[in-house]
This record gives sequence, structure tokens and C-alpha cells, in this order.
Amino acid sequence: MLIKMNPASLSVRLEESFTRAALRSYLAEFISTFVFVFAAIGSAMSSRKLMPDATSDPSSLLVVAVANAFALSSAVYIAAGISGGHVNPAVTFGLMVGGHISIPTAMFYCMSQMLGATVACLFLRVTIVGQEVPTHAIAEEMTGFGASVVEGVLTFALVYTVYAAGDPRRGPMGSIGPLSIGLIEGANVLAAAPFSGGSMNPAASFGSALVGGRTFKNQAVYWVGPLIGGAVAGLLYQNLVFPPLESASSQAGV
Repeated sequence: MLIKMNPASLSVRLEESFTRAALRSYLAEFISTFVFVFAAIGSAMSSRKLMPDATSDPSSLLVVAVANAFALSSAVYIAAGISGGHVNPAVTFGLMVGGHISIPTAMFYCMSQMLGATVACLFLRVTIVGQEVPTHAIAEEMTGFGASVVEGVLTFALVYTVYAAGDPRRGPMGSIGPLSIGLIEGANVLAAAPFSGGSMNPAASFGSALVGGRTFKNQAVYWVGPLIGGAVAGLLYQNLVFPPLESASSQAGV
């Protein structure tokens, strides 16, 4: 839920970050991120198991995209009423830029998400013997800068959808909000996974790279692009497209 915070001192915000409700939010983010990453990374491992040449099989891309869409929709839904269902450091950063979450709380959210993603990947590595944990990677024809731009655009679309789905002025979030967020996630994976990896989630990329034992060479792609894309989405939605103080008549285009 998007609620504009009132200005407060750093000490007050730190205290708010350690309340019982805040601790429940961190746990909710850990669980929801675990659920999402387990399904998203697990679907990639399953496609490799069933399709030996999964990297060049279009059906493998469809499987992963559908899994991402369903998993994110469910992860957002189960945590929406507790933590807001961010499930993604880029979403948290975008909401922080828009003033909907304090900096200390955002930091704890990101740590919870990174821990949840890492534990999910570790669980997959320990239980599924004989397969490596797949990591997000950029195509040979892509540069690091180009991949960052693509990830930024993808994450812009995701965070913009999060803003629109969670805006209380549009009515209760209900179940259509998480569904719309999951759908844009799946569409983005279909559009760009073969080129930039289609991550949009720094925590998922970090966890899979850490547990998979792969190089962190292109890890910046999955942080810089998504964080910038999420910030731009928050600023654009919050200040230009749907400002908080906009009157009902102007919202209706009158």
C-alpha cells in the first residue's frame, strides 16, 4: 500500500525500523522472496532437466516466463498486507525514492530480500544434486551498458506497475494488483531474457550468482539498471503522472 510518510527525524525512523510490525515486515519479505526465487530459479533448472538444449528452445523461455509471472503474483499477494510485497530491492528503492518507505527500513527490506533469495538458491543447490544453480547472464552480442539499459527499462515497467497497482486512490489492491504485477514480470522475461537475462531483481541475481559459484563480473548490470529504472518509475508516477495532491477532476481529465 502506498502511503506518504510524514517527515521525521533519523532517530524516530530508526526506532520505527525495529518495531514488532517492522520485524514482521522483514520476515514477510524474506518468505515472499524465498517463494519467488525458489520458483523462478527452480523453473529454469526444471527446463534444463527436461530439455537438454534449453538455451535454444523457445518453450524453455515460455516455461520460465510463466513461472516468474505466477510466482511473483503469489509472492506479492501473500506479503502485500504485511510488508507491501516488494520482493525486490529495485521495487523497495523505487518506493523509497517516492517517499513511501524510510531509508533505514528500506535497507532492512533489501537485506531480507537478499537473504531470502540466497537461501532459496542454496536450498535448490543442496536438494537438486547434479545441476548447477543457473545465473542471469547477458548475451554475447550485448554490452554491459546495453544490458543495464534493458534491465532498467524492464524494471521501470515493473515498478511503475507496482505503483499503479498499489495506489489506494485506484481502490483496494485486492487480487488484481498482484496479478498485474506478475503479468508484467512474465511479459518482460519473454521480451528480454535471451538478451540481458530478464532479471529485474538484484536480490535474485545476487543469490543465484553467490550460490552458483559463478563470477560476479556482470553483477553490476543487475543492480545499476534496475535501481535506476525503479527510481525513475517512482519519480515519474509520483510527481508527474499521478501526483498525490491532484484533484479528482484533474484525475478524470476534466
